[in-house]
Amino acid sequence: MRIRLGATVIASLMMGIAAAPQAQLAKAPARKNPLLKLTEPWPEDAVLQAARVAADSRPLFRDVEPLTFTLAADFNAVNKERRPNNKRLFPATITVNDGKGPQDVAVKIGSRGHFRLMPRNCDFVPIRLELPRGRETAGTIFEGQTSLKLGTHCRGDREYDNYTLREYLTYRLFNMVTPLSFRARLARGMYVDAKTKKTIANRYAIFVEHEHDVARRFGGRIVELPRIVFADLDAPTLNRMMLFEYMIGNTDFSIYALHNVRIVQDRARKLYPVPYDFDLSGLVHAPYAVPDPRMGIRSVVDRLYRGPCRTADEFEEAAQAFRAKRADMFTLLESMRDLEPLARGEAKNYLEGFFRSIERPESVKRQFVNSCKAQPTM
Repeated sequence: MRIRLGATVIASLMMGIAAAPQAQLAKAPARKNPLLKLTEPWPEDAVLQAARVAADSRPLFRDVEPLTFTLAADFNAVNKERRPNNKRLFPATITVNDGKGPQDVAVKIGSRGHFRLMPRNCDFVPIRLELPRGRETAGTIFEGQTSLKLGTHCRGDREYDNYTLREYLTYRLFNMVTPLSFRARLARGMYVDAKTKKTIANRYAIFVEHEHDVARRFGGRIVELPRIVFADLDAPTLNRMMLFEYMIGNTDFSIYALHNVRIVQDRARKLYPVPYDFDLSGLVHAPYAVPDPRMGIRSVVDRLYRGPCRTADEFEEAAQAFRAKRADMFTLLESMRDLEPLARGEAKNYLEGFFRSIERPESVKRQFVNSCKAQPTM
């Protein structure tokens, strides 16, 4: 079957091969070509369907009621690990009460991320959980999970709960528009120092679905394929993603660099972008969030469309998916009673500004068609 790839991807790979002397190539350790993943054989339909059902029914993301948990670890050590992409893990115990009584699971945790690892930005690091496989999680809320991202509160001030709640809102808003999106489970976490038994914080948190489960629910798989251009991707999915990023005022992503974006491939070899990590968006409006100076905007609340130029009809099709869920989106926002009134009002006004920009075909054409600056990727 023919695989459709952008010229940029192929050219970069070919240039790298041509530039290397033959002797050097022979001595270099074997590195797996990311393009090989695109050509790997697919499982039978029954296998794909079983994986889809299993991913769709994970207990952690089956409900939307906030989950209560206690996480005990040496947080003094965890919060000192500020190296991006570090692999260091620390023993921990997570205790969850999901209505069946307390459930203790021994896990390992570590810090993750980049921007929020900087001490000047956050006192408390974002966390990744590595869970045991098999029987140790059977019957618990974490059954079927192997690794999870935990979005934390950044700082101990109570106002930071508002930013966690607003980021959770962004995930739920995108879920309304498309199932090809990361699910999130809101939680209330108590963090306890394992040595002193002292409670460090009790704040809202977010469990984010594993990327492979996102792909499995779609009947696809994750492919690590950087240097992607717009033409490589399924157009309606890309249009929808870019309009969503515009809606929440997020510019902290890159398809080309696979930054806060994952690529899902389906059986027909099509590629679909799926965004995540929205804490630097205008809708969240965290105090530490600043736009990249190269974007040419002064604040994260300033919206900037970063997608491909499309026809008025293509933009209108994408906009219709959002207009159809407008009432549901505002109902969800109003249901988040723990959001402080000022934060809820700011989020509401921000969303209303987006819907004014897509209110009619004329406004869509003016906002996205007439002012679009063509570029091959971002």
